[in-house]
Amino acid sequence: MPRVRRRFDGKFKSKVALEAIRGLKSISEIAKQFKVHPNQVTMWKKQLLDGAESVFEGSGTGTKKSDDEPESAELYEQIGRMKVELEWLKKEAAEVS
Repeated sequence: MPRVRRRFDGKFKSKVALEAIRGLKSISEIAKQFKVHPNQVTMWKKQLLDGAESVFEGSGTGTKKSDDEPESAELYEQIGRMKVELEWLKKEAAEVS
């Protein structure tokens, strides 16, 4: 039976990476504590440090997307339904006349 690959969510990764950044324990100790490979801890730490500046980019500029705006997928779905309905109505109108 093959070994099932473990998947880690962002919350777990950030917890491990923050522990590594604090530097109170060695990478080996952190890896042993969280039962992951030391290379994984190092990689998550690097990703957190590289992506840290993006957290503060655009803060306070008001560029956040409003929750009132419908998603683009929802809009495309609505357009598709309207096209089908229009074609059906054109077909019905042609048959009646």
